[in-house]
Amino acid sequence: MFILGIETSTKTGSVGVVSDDCIIAQYSLNIALTHSERLMATVDRVLRDTGLAIADLDGFAVAIGPGSFTGLRIGISTVKGLAFATGKPVLAVPTLQALAWNLPFALHPVCPLLDARKKEVYAALYKNDGSFPVQTMPETVISLSQLAEQVDGSAVFTGEGSHIYRAEIEQTFGKRALFAPRSAILPSAAAVAEIGLMMLRSGKHADLDALTPKYIRRPEAEVAWEKKQRSR
Repeated sequence: MFILGIETSTKTGSVGVVSDDCIIAQYSLNIALTHSERLMATVDRVLRDTGLAIADLDGFAVAIGPGSFTGLRIGISTVKGLAFATGKPVLAVPTLQALAWNLPFALHPVCPLLDARKKEVYAALYKNDGSFPVQTMPETVISLSQLAEQVDGSAVFTGEGSHIYRAEIEQTFGKRALFAPRSAILPSAAAVAEIGLMMLRSGKHADLDALTPKYIRRPEAEVAWEKKQRSR
């Protein structure tokens, strides 16, 4: 089987293809261009370079968040379009789970972090059971001081938030804070596709009509609109 993975949760966009046996391709880019400008061109490039056609793919895996409101919408909309055009299934992969997937067999809980702004992070906790990251704390938006109260003992921090807030994490957690290498902190389309392949094998397809980004925090535009409506 071949699964195309799309990751647009952060500025670093990523497209990859995995098979039953290996990662065939992955293309990642962290530049100023928006996902709307580069995503389909990247999909086309990955398929062209691998010699695969859309018809050869068995499904589409996409990161559903949390993360960038605009990026997630673009990624999910693109996958929905591909699924409607081909009739192939979509696999919805939580972004923080895909980040934890990059650190198998960690001795300590893995805590993926993404920047939620307002001095907060999107966070979750996972432990490794020898094969698949098991979630022990649900995705949430939280301050680092509040997160420290939820984490018992040491934790391995990963995700772009672990780099952005490294000084604050070290100050808050002290010696309990361990950090993943930079090569492991970026969201990976290959990880998304690999988890998607497992979902496909177990029949966990997404309902396209119900598939929406997992924002956790509501978009600022929506909150501002409601405030404006209430003030009238």
